[in-house]
Amino acid sequence: MRIDRWLWAARFYKTRSQAKIAVAGGKVHVNGAKAKPSREVRICDSLSITRGNDQIDIVVVALANQRGPAPVAQALYSETPESVERRAAHKAQRRMERAGLRMPKTKPSKRDRRHLMRMKTETEPD
Repeated sequence: MRIDRWLWAARFYKTRSQAKIAVAGGKVHVNGAKAKPSREVRICDSLSITRGNDQIDIVVVALANQRGPAPVAQALYSETPESVERRAAHKAQRRMERAGLRMPKTKPSKRDRRHLMRMKTETEPD
C-alpha cells in the first residue's frame, strides 16, 4: 500500500494530497530514510512524521485501504514510548512559555487603544 494513502487512512492528514505533499517534502521518513509518496508501506515499518514542531515516531501495525473512524485509524499504528514522552515534554515546555502571558479579560477600549498607539510611536526609533 502506498505511504501517502496509508497516512491519509490513518488520519495523520485530512486529504491524500496533503499526505503526498508532506512525504515529497521530506516530512515523513520510513525506517530512517526519506520516502517518496509511491513508496510501499508494510507492517512493522517504523515511520517518523514531522508535523509542525512535533515529531511522531510510530510503528505500522495494520494496513487499511479506506479511511475509517478515528478509533479504527488509531488501531493502524502504535506510537513509540520515546515519542510519547518527547511530545509530552514539548507540550509542557510550550505551556510554561505561555505561563507568564496574561491575556486581558476584555479587549482594549478606544481610550486604551489610543494610549497604546501613543506609547508605540514614542518608543519606535525613526
